[in-house]
Amino acid sequence: MATMVAFLNLVIMLSVVSTGKSLSLNYYENTCPKVECIVAKAVKDATAKDKTVPAALLRMHFHDCFIRGCDASVLLNSKGNSKAEKDGPPNVSLHAFYVIDAAKKALEAACPGVVSCADILALAARDAVFLSGGPTWDVSKGRKDGRTSKASETIQLPAPTFNLSQLRQSFSQRGLSGENLVALSGGHTLGFSHCSSFRSRLHNFSATHDVDPSLNPTFAAKLKSICPVKNQAKNAGTTMDPSSATFDNTYYRLILQNKGLFSSDQALLDNPDTKNLVTKFATSQKAFYQAFAESMIKMSSINGGQEVRKDCRVVN
Repeated sequence: MATMVAFLNLVIMLSVVSTGKSLSLNYYENTCPKVECIVAKAVKDATAKDKTVPAALLRMHFHDCFIRGCDASVLLNSKGNSKAEKDGPPNVSLHAFYVIDAAKKALEAACPGVVSCADILALAARDAVFLSGGPTWDVSKGRKDGRTSKASETIQLPAPTFNLSQLRQSFSQRGLSGENLVALSGGHTLGFSHCSSFRSRLHNFSATHDVDPSLNPTFAAKLKSICPVKNQAKNAGTTMDPSSATFDNTYYRLILQNKGLFSSDQALLDNPDTKNLVTKFATSQKAFYQAFAESMIKMSSINGGQEVRKDCRVVN
């Protein structure tokens, strides 16, 4: 029943986003028919040289959509004292912007002034997941690029220290459900995290516990050796899960073993509804893939901007 409701919601949502000046699957059919091939090539070429690219592109798209909608505001460079989103604390570790630049350059050669940077990023995130062995989905297109980007607004991004009620509030403000929250958290199967995102769980956690008691003790000891209190190696951290270049459901199995890296990961067990979804996705990769694809379509449809940038790093 829940799956049927989710499917119906998806159908309704897709019909909403493809109306008027909004998004549609065939938006560039006449103006830039090779858009998907061109973006896919840029992502594939970059990934062949650097296996961290897919995780970077997925995270970049997520961080873009959660601030002012999916409007490529995360790609804009800071100007003087006006710090842009990419220089906000949660975004300083974002990388692989050059992949979007490469796709944009190729598209400007093929169909100048047509394809928005926001659409390129949405397509690149989908291709990144697929290239990592994950699901694929149809990306509706027609997003516009935003003209505003403020580092101060990145405080609105969900933090790795969030508890479940904070996570739910952050997602619901963007029209995303509890299932979307649990499914999109599965993006943490890809990539790497610096100690700063989870150190609070390892040292002086509370008045009664030095280490977060919800952490598996063996796992906690391993993390403490990577992130000691003093003399920590520069850029120290760990992969999000052992198969960090492969998009799979390992993330959910680790949470059930109390080996989630972030407090926000482990928090998914704090409510029967979200815990049931974690268990469902841990036991069925197919169910996870379906829910992830549906959730990405929904998140990617949060619209924002006003123009089609010629250069993804600066407004027209």
